[in-house]
Amino acid sequence: MMDFSFEWIGYVAASLTTLSFLPQAIKTIKTRDTESLSFGMYAMFTAGVLMWLIYGLYIDNYAIIVANAVTFLLAAVILGFKIYNSFKNPN
Repeated sequence: MMDFSFEWIGYVAASLTTLSFLPQAIKTIKTRDTESLSFGMYAMFTAGVLMWLIYGLYIDNYAIIVANAVTFLLAAVILGFKIYNSFKNPN
């Protein structure tokens, strides 16, 4: 059982990590430019966030679930643009 007095740390951490990802997601969605983004990094990041989401669901931790659901959605969109762009403009 989690000590409620420290639970706020999880919410702050979840908010900061999710919000820190938002500027890159907005820029990529607006410009659709993924040339400088590493495919390997985004593939591993997206898979890792999905695993955190599954873990959060398993332990029923709302902070982990919400933060990783939002981050997974944004990361998957960026990864989708990266994959699309790599087929559209193969180098």
